[in-house]
Amino acid sequence: MNKNDLVALVADTAGLSKTDATKAVDAVFDGITDSLKKGDEVRLVGFGTFAVSDRAASEGRNPRTGEKIDIPASRQPKFKAGKTLKDALN
Repeated sequence: MNKNDLVALVADTAGLSKTDATKAVDAVFDGITDSLKKGDEVRLVGFGTFAVSDRAASEGRNPRTGEKIDIPASRQPKFKAGKTLKDALN
């Protein structure tokens, strides 16, 4: 499923126009992104938790040349599925 499929599903399920559904989906994604930028977790009970993880700087190697590469520190988004979501898949 891609974003357009999700928008169509939200529009059909909620009885919204595709324009309104697109605004709703974008608002959810923007809200999650803004919270993560601030360093906050986003907990959606039963679905899962979005959080930010800090990765330390490290040293890697170019697989073709064997040359050392410095990989800078970064912040990575993480998602941990909730119990209801896990149970729905099994």
